[in-house]
Amino acid sequence: MSAPGGTDPQEPRPDPEAPDAARFTTPPPAADADEAAYDAAFDQALALARAHTTTPPPRPAPADTPGPAAEEPAPEKPREAYDWAADYDAEDGTSGTDAGTGDAWTAIEEAWTEDPPATATGTDDAPESGGRPDAGPVSPHKDSASAEGTPHSPDRRPAPSSPARSAAVRTWGEARDLALRAARETVARTADRPVPLLPLEQARGLALAEPLTALTDLPSFDTSAMDGWAVAGPGPWRLLPDAQVLAGHQLSGAAGRLDDGAAVPVATGARVPDGTTGVLRSEHGEVTADGARLHALRPLAQGEDIRPRGQECRTGDALVDEGTVVTAPVLGLAAAAGYDAVRAHPRPTAEVFVLGDELLARGIPTDGLIRDALGPMLPAWLEALGTRVLGVYRLRDEEDALAEALAASEADLVLTTGGTAAGPVDHVRPVLSRLGARLLVDGVAVRPGHPMLLAATAPGQHLVGLPGNPLAAVAGLLTLAAPLLGVLAGRGEVPGRDELPRARLPLAESVEGHPRDTRLLPVRVHEGRLRLLRYNGPAMLRGIANADSLAVIPPGGAEAGTAVELLDLPRVGGCFT
Repeated sequence: MSAPGGTDPQEPRPDPEAPDAARFTTPPPAADADEAAYDAAFDQALALARAHTTTPPPRPAPADTPGPAAEEPAPEKPREAYDWAADYDAEDGTSGTDAGTGDAWTAIEEAWTEDPPATATGTDDAPESGGRPDAGPVSPHKDSASAEGTPHSPDRRPAPSSPARSAAVRTWGEARDLALRAARETVARTADRPVPLLPLEQARGLALAEPLTALTDLPSFDTSAMDGWAVAGPGPWRLLPDAQVLAGHQLSGAAGRLDDGAAVPVATGARVPDGTTGVLRSEHGEVTADGARLHALRPLAQGEDIRPRGQECRTGDALVDEGTVVTAPVLGLAAAAGYDAVRAHPRPTAEVFVLGDELLARGIPTDGLIRDALGPMLPAWLEALGTRVLGVYRLRDEEDALAEALAASEADLVLTTGGTAAGPVDHVRPVLSRLGARLLVDGVAVRPGHPMLLAATAPGQHLVGLPGNPLAAVAGLLTLAAPLLGVLAGRGEVPGRDELPRARLPLAESVEGHPRDTRLLPVRVHEGRLRLLRYNGPAMLRGIANADSLAVIPPGGAEAGTAVELLDLPRVGGCFT
């Protein structure tokens, strides 16, 4: 499992006039996040590595007398760039316990060992100064589309040599779309399977597999909306002796119809007698002392306080769409419309594999061990997303243990925590390669959570690899797992709608962005605006524990008043709707 990184430290931007060694030998100080400065330093480190690339000297002419061939001196590696990369990876959370395993280190190594440009190879035009070509300008960072197929791009997340790493780093929007597409393909393959008809009490929390249409008029007869008197024609009215209309009963003590000038007591929800022109509320009428006549204390309008038949719907009317989650009101509406059972999608299943020898299941963190926060948190949120969690399993940091667990899983979705970087105990990608999985998303241009991944592991089964840092894992859950599970559960799959619903609200303050990556930040809504919460580092949960949502901050940031997209947090235990 990759070592957890703290908040991204802030490093002053390097002085372009300063010597290379002075720019990279000092580890970045631990302070607030400033990823723009880090990216600038990263590009400088790449330039330094490329500047140290050595062109092999021309092969010497054969000697007249045989003898041992002189070994060509090995070029000296740019230690300053490697030292910087080790510090960078430790802070960014992409390295393991040892240096030389993280994204930045790998990029420096590839930049140093790659073939130099054609103009700087061992040709007649090679420079005479030891074969070190001028690095020249560092090419700008490429997004996922342009970076694909460019193995030596100065992207800070280069693809390692693992055969499983076949997908490019995606933008945040691309990653969400790929998760949706993967789930829709799975649903399409199983479209011929019958959807179960479930009793109403078993359908709560599931998504409807077909629209809910009315089986009867609602109400199915003219109904009194208030306690009072059903009256016919203008008042005052004579009261029918020994007669009343209660809910569930017909008019008693009379022929079942009111003649003009007649009145009868009526209860809320009762069927009003034929001939009724209105219902006079109890507080708006007065009965004479002899109990024979009824007077109105205020004018009564035609049809007042009568719910006419079919006011809410007529038989066959569409009540709610396919894909609607069966909440308490939907249950009530279905029952009122005549349903005893509905067709609803079963819950998708999930298993959680918590990776890391450094994790404690209980007690106070001590001696280099930390508490597992994701094991308790993820199942609750998965259930809120409409998923049935089959189990949470803590696995050793061993490749075989993960491979065996994944091969044995029958869940629709497997979530792993940690192990998605390139450290010595980051086994997720090697295991996916070993099992023949197909990587769909291998890294996302988002902060926190950029090492997340999505893979198709078996027919109808997917794996979402979450980073080990808690807030980064939440970002992965909402970016990849939530849209995938939503489709598998049938939620929100309304015909004609290709996108997830997207809520937007304005920011109360300016938010600094990453130069190229999307940021997901915990926010609270106050007076219709989004206020950023302070504790938003990748290893922190304090901010999101107090948040309403995650704000999607586009690359480059956003000014105060800008409306940005919101990601709703799964509501554990349900909510009133």
